[in-house]
Amino acid sequence: MNKKIIIAIDGFSSTGKSTIAKQLAKKLNYIYVDTGAMYRAVTLFAMQKNYINHQFFNKEALINDLSSVELSFKFNAELGFAEMYLNGINVEKEIRSLAVSKLVSKIAEVSEVRKKLVASQQEMGRDKGIVMDGRDIGTVVFPEAELKLFMTASADKRATRRYKELLDRGDDVSFNDILFNVQERDRIDSTRKDSPLIKADDAIEIDNSDMGLNEQFERILSLVDKKINE
Repeated sequence: MNKKIIIAIDGFSSTGKSTIAKQLAKKLNYIYVDTGAMYRAVTLFAMQKNYINHQFFNKEALINDLSSVELSFKFNAELGFAEMYLNGINVEKEIRSLAVSKLVSKIAEVSEVRKKLVASQQEMGRDKGIVMDGRDIGTVVFPEAELKLFMTASADKRATRRYKELLDRGDDVSFNDILFNVQERDRIDSTRKDSPLIKADDAIEIDNSDMGLNEQFERILSLVDKKINE
């Protein structure tokens, strides 16, 4: 029987981390955890409570109310992956909005939020056999992960993918807004004091600017097979 490993996928926003993570989890029969969804859910909570909008952020109020945030993933057999639930309510669609995207990096800067979510993520990976994607999985959450990937692509390519995704979903968005959001999230994620987005020393960089999904999957699967059989 093949050994189970932890696969940590980090990288910039809209580089397809979730897509490849879901593919790998399905192929390997591993648990998939979208940590970005967890930060998005906390962002949605803060928005619902009027702790944050595009003009202000009452950080202390959010910190004091974090005990009211209950996050869980529930597997949807029809979709083939687990969806995000906030306090018992499915928020998968709401957390993917541009409104949440514009504020999530600010929420992710809060050390108390990161501490709460990292502890939860580490518990999820205790028995291995997990694929987790985010910004600090290979550096903070699972520095001992057997396979670490760092996903990157040009800002323009990422914005184009995100734009198409939101249009296909029926959202009314502009490409320039999406591009600005991608660039701004890169800046905030890479410069925050607590767990900034950096490539782990032992991570393998995957630039998928000009790579098709099948080519990417096959390349990464070969890396996984190599690690599992070491």
